[in-house]
Order: sequence, then C-alpha cells, then structure tokens
Amino acid sequence: MEKNMNWNLIENNLINISFGFLLITLLIYWLNISIKNTQMLSKMGTLLTIFINLCLGSSLLIRWINNGYFPLSNLYESLIFLTWVLTFIHLVIEKQNNSKLIGAINIPISLFIVAFSSFVLPTEIKEASPLVPALRSNWLIMHVSIMMFSYGTLILGSLLSILFLILSKTNKYKLNEKNIVYNNNNINKHKTYLLFNRLNLLQSIDNLSYRIISLGFPMLTIGIIAGAVWANEAWGSYWSWDPKETWALITWIIFAAYLHARISKSWKGEKPAILASLGFIVVWVCYLGVNFLGKGLHSYGWI
Repeated sequence: MEKNMNWNLIENNLINISFGFLLITLLIYWLNISIKNTQMLSKMGTLLTIFINLCLGSSLLIRWINNGYFPLSNLYESLIFLTWVLTFIHLVIEKQNNSKLIGAINIPISLFIVAFSSFVLPTEIKEASPLVPALRSNWLIMHVSIMMFSYGTLILGSLLSILFLILSKTNKYKLNEKNIVYNNNNINKHKTYLLFNRLNLLQSIDNLSYRIISLGFPMLTIGIIAGAVWANEAWGSYWSWDPKETWALITWIIFAAYLHARISKSWKGEKPAILASLGFIVVWVCYLGVNFLGKGLHSYGWI
C-alpha cells in the first residue's frame, strides 16, 4: 500500500512538473514568434517539449504498471494521454516542417488540458478503478489509442485552419493597401515584400493544415472500424447509435467533406478552412460532449 502511494506521488509530481514546464514553454514559443525567430529560443522550445512529453509518458507508464491496465479507462487518464499525443505529434511536425507555429498553437491547448485535468476534475475521477468486463480486452489499446491519436492530429490541423482564417481576415485589410500610391518607391517595394511574405505564410499554414488533417482522417476511420468490431465482440452489435458513436460519425463526415473539397478543388481558401474550424468544435464535442450531453457506453465518467 505504501509502495503504491509512493508511485502515485511520483506520478502526480510528473504531471505538476509538466504543467510548470508547459507554462515556460508557452512563453518561449510566443516570445520566439513575437520578437524574433531565434535559433536559441527554437531549440529551447523543442527541448522543453521533449522533456514534457517524457514526463507525461512516464506518468502514464507508472499508472499502467501500478494498476495493471493500459491507462485509458477514465476521463483523467484519457486527458493526460491526449496531451502526450499532442506534444508527440507537435514534435514530429516541427521536425519535418521546421516551423515553430505548431508549438505556438499546441502548447496553449496542452497547458489548458493539463490544468483542467489536474485542478478542475474531482479527485474520484482521477483515481484508478478496476476495469469493467467490456474493457478487459486487447481492443482497448488498439481502438482507444488510435482514436486519441486521430483526435490529437485533427485538433492540431483544425487549429492551423483557425489561424489561417484569423490571418486571412487581417490580410484583407493589408491587401487593400496595395492600391495606395506612395511617392517613395522604397515604401512601395517594402509593402510588396510584406504582402508576398504574408501570402506565403498563409499558403504554408493552409497546406500544413491540409497535410495534418489528411493524416488524422485515416486514423479516425481505422479507429471507428476497430471500435465497431470491439462493440460487436463486447455487446453483440457493431453500431448502437450511442452518443459517442453518433458524434464520431458526425466528426468523420465533417472531415471527409473537408478533404473532398480540398482534393476535388471545389472549394479553395477560406471555405474549407471554415469547415475544418467547425471540425475543431465537433472533435471536442465527440471527445468530451458525451460526458455532458448524456450517459452512454463510452462515457469517461459523468460530470
């Protein structure tokens, strides 16, 4: 019993350390963007994100070993796992694209999730409890982990679409300035340079959002199929229109429509970005909404 309490203390300390370093990392990423994109701040932000990811992963591993099951059986565990997923995907994208924008938008939401799970959730929801019979299956690891990875990926892709919309609205004002005649040619050149820089930034954000969502959508599809197979094994039915299942289907339709619009090029610019931004809300309703809208087979603890 005392040994378990020591492990629980270590686990809690790791989560608290993660929260503190998320706050520091947030300041570093925002400082790096607002003042100047320096190599030192960029490396510092990446290293701290790696440290945070290791702390979160270690806390989940301790919980797994200590309780004897994969830590995805309640709301608290799933929130910590989601934060680990977000920081992991953040690091992968940052390495591939060498962009600090992903850190600037991911760290705030990761900080919020850890704060919510640590300081808002009741203690009884945080405590580990024996798995119900339906969850004592290898499908728990496969289905739930794939769904959480899809949520994390789609959240980041949608956040970039929201950023795209914000910057595009700002740029509309800036674009109107190109019709103004300046007496000084140097001012004209400077305005043109800034204009093209903004357009390039918008294009890169839009493309990155599309690529990330294109990665998250297949994972969502596989996760839903795996869940249907598990449901048939556990409850004798592939689909029961449980609130979670219904919202998972709505999420799938939203992002399927977004990808169809992008691939067919029927929509361009702000329209698909608005659809992806709507997807951000739908993902959160799918993930957390079942705990507020009504009890179901997938509820991670009623609030």
